[in-house]
Amino acid sequence: MKNKNIIYKILASGLLLLGTGCTNLDENVYDKVIGEETKFKAEDLASLMAPAYTSLREVYWGWDAAFCLYEESSDLIVTPLRNGIGWGDYYITMHQHTYEAPLPHAEGNWAYLFGGVNNVNKAIFQIEQIPDLENKDIVFQELRALRAIYYYLLLDNFRNVPIVTKYDLPKGYLPEQNTGKEVYDFVESELKGTLPYLSDKKESKNYGKVTKWAAKMTLAKLYLNAEVYIGTPKWNEALAEVNDVINNGGFTLCTNYLDNFIIENQFSSEQIFSIPFDQKKAGGSYWPFKTLAAESQVTYELAGGPWNGSGGIPQFIDTYDPDDQRLKDSWLGGKQFDSKGEPIMLKNGAQFEYLNYLTDVNGCEPNEGYRMVKYEIGKGQIAQLSNDVPFYRLADAMMIKAECLLRTGDAAGAAEIVTKVRERNFRKTNPAKATVTGAKLLGGSVYKYGTYKAGVITNYEGGADILYGGFLDELAWEFVGEAHRKQDLIRFGVYSTKSWFSKVANPAGAFRAILPIPKVQLERNSNLKQNPGYL
Repeated sequence: MKNKNIIYKILASGLLLLGTGCTNLDENVYDKVIGEETKFKAEDLASLMAPAYTSLREVYWGWDAAFCLYEESSDLIVTPLRNGIGWGDYYITMHQHTYEAPLPHAEGNWAYLFGGVNNVNKAIFQIEQIPDLENKDIVFQELRALRAIYYYLLLDNFRNVPIVTKYDLPKGYLPEQNTGKEVYDFVESELKGTLPYLSDKKESKNYGKVTKWAAKMTLAKLYLNAEVYIGTPKWNEALAEVNDVINNGGFTLCTNYLDNFIIENQFSSEQIFSIPFDQKKAGGSYWPFKTLAAESQVTYELAGGPWNGSGGIPQFIDTYDPDDQRLKDSWLGGKQFDSKGEPIMLKNGAQFEYLNYLTDVNGCEPNEGYRMVKYEIGKGQIAQLSNDVPFYRLADAMMIKAECLLRTGDAAGAAEIVTKVRERNFRKTNPAKATVTGAKLLGGSVYKYGTYKAGVITNYEGGADILYGGFLDELAWEFVGEAHRKQDLIRFGVYSTKSWFSKVANPAGAFRAILPIPKVQLERNSNLKQNPGYL
């Protein structure tokens, strides 16, 4: 715990409020330039760099941030209106893919990501003023790589965004909008340019910081989705990056799947790039409160009542093999008990039970839907978790390699890798089931796509027609709840072409794979134009 406390003191010591967005380059963001009388010293380095990193906490777990965006718009998780109160509104539009501008999830992600960009640019500006700092250029390269990660996520979500690399800009400056191809090229160039300077050491001082391996994982993600971003597949390029990570990074799969998500999960053997959280020093992670019903407070002796929001979509829950330990590791279902093992009883005399059942996105009962409990929930937990986010982990690198092999004709090689990832999840139940074949990965998905209401699938579509659908299933089982799914569905051509729960297939709505630029940003910056398809 001592090492973790040191890390959080470094990362939290310089926490500053995020800006309102990089395109609002007026007095709200850019007039806070350090006065001429301020003199920075080498010992100020950690405090100056901290805000650039702490922004990642908001990017991932902030309200309307990446987790909700990538999961709530997918076929895995939904936040319905419950019992006529509490939830619904724009979560329903996210689920049904009827969202327009303005969209809170778009506004949140824009603000958090450009807040990170702004904090990187500010850190570079301030550190440039330190006259006696050793290895200053290496520090700059690390910050450039971090900024490229923010821009990778901006590219993934918005495509056409301004590229801003300076902090000391004139008052009233309005950046020009760059094309998606220009942003793609910028991210690639920045990451490649920083690689020779980034540390390749897996040591405690690098935990939570951008290393060579974090940069290579971002490049691999960029190449993995290149056909979506720029119309040109880059499977071999993605393969080269993850091969280096797998062969030379020194990472190994955790023995147990949940070791990646326990409260004390820092420095796990599998984590390549982590976002540190701590209940007291680096808060922001609220997940169990958003998903659990109020009745679960006594199960975990929580400090307050949960908010009863997100639940698993039954069509997805039904795709799991019953012997796959990830089902129980990730989801809470069935009859519920308090912390002493006593049944949780309702006023009507029935035992409280989470059902693998949803009525309709516009009206569900409080106990409908399994709840995701992948991140360990501590006894007496408040809405500030200490579980670090494994933003990139070895299983991710391995599955990228498997997908690249699959798409370039080596299905057997892909199956061998997927089998290795699966082995830990069937070790205690039925080890033989861990083995998959190339034919299975090449074949369709087992997901029973189609609209669903009150336990009945209507307008059945199935998943047999999805190319590489078997592999898409593997991605869901391994990475549910890790802010992957929206990107995966888009890459596999499923995002707008399939129906699930209360979401109806709408190929004409494919433009929604790219988010609307927030209207408030369009109003502030006349150089910005809305993404195609949005009013």
